[in-house]
Amino acid sequence: MASISSLGIGSGVLNSDLVDQLVRAERAPTENRLDSRAQRAETLISAYGTLKSAITELRLPMRQLSAPDNLKAFSASSSNEDVAVTVDSSKAGRGTYNVEVLSLAQSQSLASDPFADRDSTSVGTGTLTISSGDNTASLTIDGSNNTLQGLADEINGAGIGVSAGVIDTGNGFRLVLSSESTGEANAVSISVTDDDGVSDDGAGLSQFVFNENTQNMQETVAAQDARVKINGIEISRSTNSFADVIDGLSFEAKAEGVSSTIKVEQDFGAVADRVGAFVEKFNALQSTINGLSGFNAETGQGGILSGDTAIRSVQSQLRNVLGRVVPGLENASVRTLADAGITTNFETGGLTFDRAKFEEQLRNNPDDVTALFAEQGRTTNANVEFLSSGIGTTRGNYAIDITQAATQGGVLGDTALADGVVIDASNDEIEFTVDGSTNFSIQLTQQTYSSAQDLVAEIQSQLDSNAALSAAGQSVRVGLDANGVLQFTSGAFGSRSNVSVMSVENGAALGLSVKTGTLGKDVAGTVNGQEASGDGRTLAVTGAGGAQGMQLQVAGYTDGDLGRVNYIEGIGEQAVNLVTDIVGADGILDTKTESLNRDLERIEEERIRLEDRIESYRERLVSQFSAADSLISQLNSTGDYLTQQLSALAPQNNRNN
Repeated sequence: MASISSLGIGSGVLNSDLVDQLVRAERAPTENRLDSRAQRAETLISAYGTLKSAITELRLPMRQLSAPDNLKAFSASSSNEDVAVTVDSSKAGRGTYNVEVLSLAQSQSLASDPFADRDSTSVGTGTLTISSGDNTASLTIDGSNNTLQGLADEINGAGIGVSAGVIDTGNGFRLVLSSESTGEANAVSISVTDDDGVSDDGAGLSQFVFNENTQNMQETVAAQDARVKINGIEISRSTNSFADVIDGLSFEAKAEGVSSTIKVEQDFGAVADRVGAFVEKFNALQSTINGLSGFNAETGQGGILSGDTAIRSVQSQLRNVLGRVVPGLENASVRTLADAGITTNFETGGLTFDRAKFEEQLRNNPDDVTALFAEQGRTTNANVEFLSSGIGTTRGNYAIDITQAATQGGVLGDTALADGVVIDASNDEIEFTVDGSTNFSIQLTQQTYSSAQDLVAEIQSQLDSNAALSAAGQSVRVGLDANGVLQFTSGAFGSRSNVSVMSVENGAALGLSVKTGTLGKDVAGTVNGQEASGDGRTLAVTGAGGAQGMQLQVAGYTDGDLGRVNYIEGIGEQAVNLVTDIVGADGILDTKTESLNRDLERIEEERIRLEDRIESYRERLVSQFSAADSLISQLNSTGDYLTQQLSALAPQNNRNN
């Protein structure tokens, strides 16, 4: 068979150009059809991607509105910049507070007497015990480190919150110490066991003693707590920050002797801004939908998704969530978005936001507006507070039955506390463990307490001011039981709540002894008959049913029937769930996109089959053209031969004539 490059030699017509033209003609209809299908699939995939992006944009503002705290925003202002204030809207409430700064917190600084040098003069040997706050270290000072610099290095390496250095005064070198934390509780205390046998005489290592009995170092800056008056009530802290003195407010004192008026007001504008962001994103989504599916009067054509079932489903589901009365709010003052100033523009399909009306409703009906957007649990008993829902929680009205109220753990003394107890160095210290996690000691003021109640007040004062308890966020209350016996109770509730006496000096005077306390009990009960587990005062529903995942806080010490909780799922939560379903892995848009991608794969398979068919067709044409060309070539050769023969016979015929 002749190659394609030799086609047409015999005929001059059946050449490779003709094969290419016939092949292109054969390929064109199928190829054009596949290109059109692929282009449409890719356009639809892009359109669904645009729609998915616009829907996803709606999720963030709706998620913000689904959080109840974001619908009761508060702002705080200070009339003096030297008293800064921050607010936690989840805890704050409206109010006005007068703040007067009496003193700022300071960290203590100490300085030694001058020495001739820092690296060679001996400062004495022995053991130096240094403490700050709850940190203590005992340092061995010997021939390897008994210089000012050696002592400074040992203190810096102890990691107890005290920094040390050596300064050249021009008249000698002095060791300087500073507490790294402010406040009186972090004051530095130093005692020594001097190798010269006398530990407080100011000679040898004892020249660095500084404690309540002996001060052989100079206090250059005294440890000091920050003190403020809030509405006339004096409060002290070890730092210049006063957090949660008032629920949701934190103050930062920056200067002494200044006063400020703090005003806390509900920030309706901040909430309206969040609602406005939602309206803006929804309108952007509606504009995207109109562009993809609307009719263009100028071109006379509809959008790429015109009549598409997916986009119709998205619109229908969003309208259903945003346009209906929120279940559970049927009898409320605010039941729908329209009641809150958010109405539908029927020309564009978008939303119109009446900001003034919204702020008015938020001011007059805050609970209803909150429930309109966010989840809310409305309880009928003041001792029950709704905390949160779970993934399995569905809207509904649920009965609450408490079989065991939460209790606080604690410890009871042995005998009644008498009047006239004398507290001295032999019985002024008690060590406790609270909630199984915090170990601390208190030291009572040495004096004679005329009444048992006076001594109880002193113990409570020491408990309230204990730095370890404050740092752990724990508390202990002390009182006398019906028999006059000291009783210590943890501020926490539940099975981790407890107080134990670890040690007590001469406890007989206080009617106390070393004793492990009794653990508290967790709340127990059911919600609508569903099983629930308790942790302190928090009851979490674990059993299957509509209340699953719900968490309630049960206050007080009451058990039995505690009424009902009506769980309302606001528009925000519903919209977030809907958007997640639409744009999720199994959502309608991904299903459509996956189907289109499979179409593209099939189109590619058809292209491969087309190429195979066209190649076969080309080969067949070449074979046919080669055979025809060869035949024509033979016929042409025969014709040429006959012509030659006839030409040769012509002269003979002429001669014969």
